[in-house]
Amino acid sequence: MAKTKKSKKESKSILTEKSMGFLRNYINNPSPVGFETSGQKLWLEYIKPFTDSFYTDPYGTAVAIINPEAAFKVVIEAHADEISWFVNYINEQGQIYLKRNGGVDHQIAPSMRVFIHGKKGPVKAVFGWPAIHTRHGSADSKEPTPKVENLTLDCGARNKKEVEELGIHIGAVVTYVDGYDELANDFLIGRAFDNRVGGFMIAEVARLLKENSKKLPFGLYIVNAVQEEIGLRGAEMIARRIKPDIAIITDVTHDTSTPMINKAIEGDIQCGKGPSLAYAPAIHNKLLQLVQDVAEKKDIPVQLRALSRSTGTDTDSFAYANDGCPSVLISIPLRYMHTTVEMIHKKDIEDTIKLMYETLLTISPKTNLSYL
Repeated sequence: MAKTKKSKKESKSILTEKSMGFLRNYINNPSPVGFETSGQKLWLEYIKPFTDSFYTDPYGTAVAIINPEAAFKVVIEAHADEISWFVNYINEQGQIYLKRNGGVDHQIAPSMRVFIHGKKGPVKAVFGWPAIHTRHGSADSKEPTPKVENLTLDCGARNKKEVEELGIHIGAVVTYVDGYDELANDFLIGRAFDNRVGGFMIAEVARLLKENSKKLPFGLYIVNAVQEEIGLRGAEMIARRIKPDIAIITDVTHDTSTPMINKAIEGDIQCGKGPSLAYAPAIHNKLLQLVQDVAEKKDIPVQLRALSRSTGTDTDSFAYANDGCPSVLISIPLRYMHTTVEMIHKKDIEDTIKLMYETLLTISPKTNLSYL
């Protein structure tokens, strides 16, 4: 009987109903590159009860702190922004042309519903695309394909003046409508799991530390950085400001088990099999080994991958900031990145939170990360 009870206890989810409610709201809230404020407000409201203080920097990166007076500083970090579009040109017929804001995928755009965030509030619109009956290529050419320059938004306005009367202007940011949902077998979908799920997970680490009354021998800086999608800019700024001694970065990585992905190039990573740990020049080898040892000791499954010159994540900004900061990347597998149906597995969320939490309980200012 004792074994049965223990098994049930161990299988209990660390995610609460309140946690999942926050995740749903956080995913559904638009937070595009350069316009992350509303998402950051939600995040700070959720995390403040679990931390001692907080601040934001001039461009909106949010930092919540446990033990702010401690000299030794450890960062756990995610990025808050999502890919989006900018209004670039409005023609006389009221059709709206766009520019990318981050690495948004033009091929998924046709027929998508969006919000244009204008001066009078969000305006509903759609990505128009010619009906299949009318998409005729010439005899020696293929039918047209979606490109940034031939995609337009239709908000129901009949001319340029009506567009402008709705508060839409050049530079207005555009986000997709599609939000959080749940599929079979504990899979979750939504836009902007890249990387709002990271912001959720680092907030959950803070919650667990608070609820379990854990005392850390260092200052913990829980960082939700802006502007990752256009070059790791928020992390670059905040790393110089905090000057951390250790950084643990969390982001998403590709589930490579879906069709049309070459595992020989992208590696073998699957949703539901645990967080992914990366080898790369920016990843500190001794810190990575420490995380692997924690995973083994706590029976947390992990998957390994190799990266090249850079990780393409905020890890690079923290690793090379100031005089160098030992940094490690813990990624959660995700399918269909930079689409409106990014897909993750609930167990991977829990395992990633556990791995960060247990790693923090292992680290101290005396942890030896010297290579020599």
